Amino acid sequence: MLDFNEDLLNKIDWKKNDGLVPVIVQNSDGEVLTLGYMNKEALNKTLQTKLVHYYSRSKNRIRMKGETSGNYQKLNQVYIDCDNDTLLLKVEQVGVACHLGTKSCFREIEKLNDFQESNIDYSLDILNELKEVIKDRKNNPKDGSYTSYLFKEGKEKIYKKFGEEAVEVLVAPNKERIIYETADMIYHLLVLLTYENIELGEIMQELKKRHKED
Repeated sequence: MLDFNEDLLNKIDWKKNDGLVPVIVQNSDGEVLTLGYMNKEALNKTLQTKLVHYYSRSKNRIRMKGETSGNYQKLNQVYIDCDNDTLLLKVEQVGVACHLGTKSCFREIEKLNDFQESNIDYSLDILNELKEVIKDRKNNPKDGSYTSYLFKEGKEKIYKKFGEEAVEVLVAPNKERIIYETADMIYHLLVLLTYENIELGEIMQELKKRHKED
């Protein structure tokens, strides 16, 4: 007799969308949080761990929601549609669902228009991507890499460089220079955090806790 997980994996029509199924995700109140995609392996990991995993079509890999941001989705219930080619998940959302920092990936048209008219990119994806590159340079040193050089020099050098870059921000004479020096400071901060084995998600959780206390 098949267990629930195996039964569901076999029931889905994987051939219909080239091995992927769209996944609608709701919180316990029924609010739609996001839409993602899963392949068979991602769904199996979700069912086994009770933490939602997606298949990233842009990066061609499986990723667990919240693996870098800390905004996990804990699986509560799974539904399949009548054609066996779409899933609906009900989850407990830890933190925010959207990588732009909002509770849901969906917003009203008026708010969407306001957002699109802005010239500012609110995405934090670049921080997560940069953190992953820095972590790789730590674990797999590369000749000629400044990041690998910092890790080779050790804690004193890493902390000193971060302090120097913070001062550069403070003495920057104009907006353009502040932006430039802040980018340097953030990079060196990510190196420092990686050296100390601190994830960005842990920082986000601390900020969230302070926001609730405020």
